[in-house]
Amino acid sequence: MTDAAAPRPPLTLLIAAPRGFCAGVDRAIIIVERAIETYGAPVYVRHEIVHNKYVVDSLKAKGAIFVEELDQVPDGVPVVFSAHGVPKAVPAKAEERGLSYLDATCPLVSKVHRQAERQVAAGRHILFVGHKGHPEVIGTFGQVPEGTMSLIETVEDAEAFTPIDADNLSFLTQTTLSVDDTAAIVATLHRRFPTIHAPKGEDICYATSNRQTAVKAIATRCEAVYVIGAPNSSNSLRLVEVAEREGKPARLIQRADEIDFDWLNGVTTLGLTAGASAPEILVREVVERLGTRFTVTEEQVETAREDIAFKLPRGLEVA
Repeated sequence: MTDAAAPRPPLTLLIAAPRGFCAGVDRAIIIVERAIETYGAPVYVRHEIVHNKYVVDSLKAKGAIFVEELDQVPDGVPVVFSAHGVPKAVPAKAEERGLSYLDATCPLVSKVHRQAERQVAAGRHILFVGHKGHPEVIGTFGQVPEGTMSLIETVEDAEAFTPIDADNLSFLTQTTLSVDDTAAIVATLHRRFPTIHAPKGEDICYATSNRQTAVKAIATRCEAVYVIGAPNSSNSLRLVEVAEREGKPARLIQRADEIDFDWLNGVTTLGLTAGASAPEILVREVVERLGTRFTVTEEQVETAREDIAFKLPRGLEVA
């Protein structure tokens, strides 16, 4: 009997819901697409619009050119700022050069930016919980004067921080963090600095929280978890960590061709999810690839429903 004729072992696939694109990612991609339709190609985009190679390559094919710095954008062409947000100096420089720009910053990230400005205006030093070097962190630090914000990455950082004025502190967080890790850091800050000013609402975005909750739900019922997402996607990496914290081996893959079938030896129930910048087409691609080796039974595990949509910038709305 050939391998092709051999019976395929059964695999129950628990697919997390919600998963994949969030409202901020949807909005950012539409902004680039509408900008190309409105202004014609090429449209420049500063930094990856969202952290997903498939999405970036798709937009490149439509006429988007991705650059890391504004200096790489020629005069006279429109530029889009990524969903992660940019320091204030970037749009200021664009205006100085007379460039037309569209800001695709996620509104939930913009909300954190405005909170940072208010805290500094109130005379408070901000402890920002986030990951060094992430574009969202760089963008948020760039909203306020240098020296008015300190980065806290871990509980150890929260324990070690020594303020100049312990009674004039506030904290904010990156929107794509682990809910559980952040809760531990925030608890440490509250314990050490009882008068610290907390944000009015949760900074970690609804989509990040919902996707982590969904992963916890599938992890209790499966033997391993695949997360579809990019290695530079903070929210996707957090999903891997959440599954591992639930005691299940988990791996991040970008496309179906990264599936390691040897890793799935003996697995009869597999969990599957996608980070907030991974499109549903990649989920279906993975399911189809699994179907070449297994008899797959799909089950969607829904823990929340999302119906949030963000407005587009003026001039890009559908007529």
